[in-house]
Amino acid sequence: ESKCAQVNAFLQSDLFQTYEFTSDTIVFRINLNVLMECLNIFGGAPGQSFTSLKMYYPGDGEPLGLVLEEGGVVTECQIKTMEADEILDFNFTSIGVQNKIIMKSECLRDAFSDLDVSSHVIEMLMSPDSPWFRLSTFGHAGTTTNEYPKDSDMVESFECTKTQINKYKLTLLKPSIKALLQSTKISIRMDDRGFLSLQYMIKTEDGNTCFVEYLCAPDEDNED
Repeated sequence: ESKCAQVNAFLQSDLFQTYEFTSDTIVFRINLNVLMECLNIFGGAPGQSFTSLKMYYPGDGEPLGLVLEEGGVVTECQIKTMEADEILDFNFTSIGVQNKIIMKSECLRDAFSDLDVSSHVIEMLMSPDSPWFRLSTFGHAGTTTNEYPKDSDMVESFECTKTQINKYKLTLLKPSIKALLQSTKISIRMDDRGFLSLQYMIKTEDGNTCFVEYLCAPDEDNED
């Protein structure tokens, strides 16, 4: 399953108060759990003062530095960097996309809360004809479905050229729910191989926009 899904986060430079980058490209690997522990070192509880962050990277082989300041208290963290693994290329391009839907995230949040978690897969149907867009799970309680017509108030854009029905492991999609909960809109795309792209648009408190993209391969073990 490690080769079946990938998450990409896109942060624009204007998201930062100051952004200085002198190299063409920098690629390295760090422990994600360690990074999250450092970012949450002050707790981040509601009502606490604002926490500022400075992030710096001296160069190849050097640790990633984080300086966090809150209420006059400064904490500096050094995270060991490692050589990056080869990035898995899903070869997901706009040319190969056959179906695309843009909808409000609240709609999909409600749908995911209704899905049967005992199901091993989630089936997605996208079609130029009714039922247009359908989510289905197959668990202990039977089949659960959610359907969305293309003229729904929740659907902002509907571009489907052919009917596609693909299944995806629910365990692979569950991590994307965290981004879904923070997002305002979601773009759902399928290419001609059945690969799925979920792109979440997230608005920050100061009005900037960032994106989180989740790519997932279809579950060949459950194909009819």
